[in-house]
Amino acid sequence: MVKGDYKIFAGSSNIELAEKIAIKLDMRLGAIELKRFSDSEIWIKYGENIRGSDVFIIQPTNPPAENLLELLIMVDAAKRASAKRITAVIPYFGYSRQDRKDQPRVSITAKLVANLITVAGADRVMTMDLHASQIQGFFDIPFDHLYGSTVFSGLFDGFKKNLVVVSPDVGGIKLARSYAKRLHADLVVIDKRRPKQNLAEVVHIIGNVENKDVLLVDDLIDTAGTFVGAIKALKKKGARNIYGAITHPILSGQAIERINNSELTKLYVSDTIPIKKDADLNKISVISASGIFAEAIRRTYNNESISSLFDMDKS
Repeated sequence: MVKGDYKIFAGSSNIELAEKIAIKLDMRLGAIELKRFSDSEIWIKYGENIRGSDVFIIQPTNPPAENLLELLIMVDAAKRASAKRITAVIPYFGYSRQDRKDQPRVSITAKLVANLITVAGADRVMTMDLHASQIQGFFDIPFDHLYGSTVFSGLFDGFKKNLVVVSPDVGGIKLARSYAKRLHADLVVIDKRRPKQNLAEVVHIIGNVENKDVLLVDDLIDTAGTFVGAIKALKKKGARNIYGAITHPILSGQAIERINNSELTKLYVSDTIPIKKDADLNKISVISASGIFAEAIRRTYNNESISSLFDMDKS
């Protein structure tokens, strides 16, 4: 609950991750009361004094949209309770795919969410593997961007001699390069086109994957249609074992069924988003990101550098 002069609270979207983070910090989650009126309106009250405290609010904003609203209400309540500094710890930053105006008459929703979080009263934001890194520029408050390669890379140390890292599209090259740099592996890029939302077609594979073990990396996996399409294309090019390391497991629709029926060897995801407890995780393993978030929270409170946790190739 209290460590020095900071406190950690959790919203309802991923209590399990928040509890793991608290354990890593040798703390307990702060007391908070959350109710919903009969019309589903959200009511939140902090169950302890937070005046003058550093407050860290852990709440990923995956669907439904109530998770985002809950975060905003928690931030606002902490501000009105005179917290000294409020850090919104958002393991998964929802709406990050709507980061630009790529068609007429559409919203740049990621910017709207950034505005909402700032106006609600957050002094700092911490997240992992944004879909588009430029979203950091949407905020006028400090923004700490952590990277899933720190969580997953150690799993593949034994594959270095025959491993290639694959980016599923041009936009993911920077993320894939961070894995390739850590693992001293070659980088391959899939050239694809997206005729409509949640549908992508592989056009070309840039690089050699024949007789190679492949690590396919991305920031999120939603319906898994693009992911499974990439697996098929890589197999056709002679890839041997195909592994996935994807930070945010949205896994909507028939995603899990598609993964289990594919030629994938294993998919590793983090626990930034909770997966349904009754899901058939035959080919999916969940690796906790609690350690990196706990360390980032500790360093933030102590005003220490967390640049070593950013782990991105700046070249």
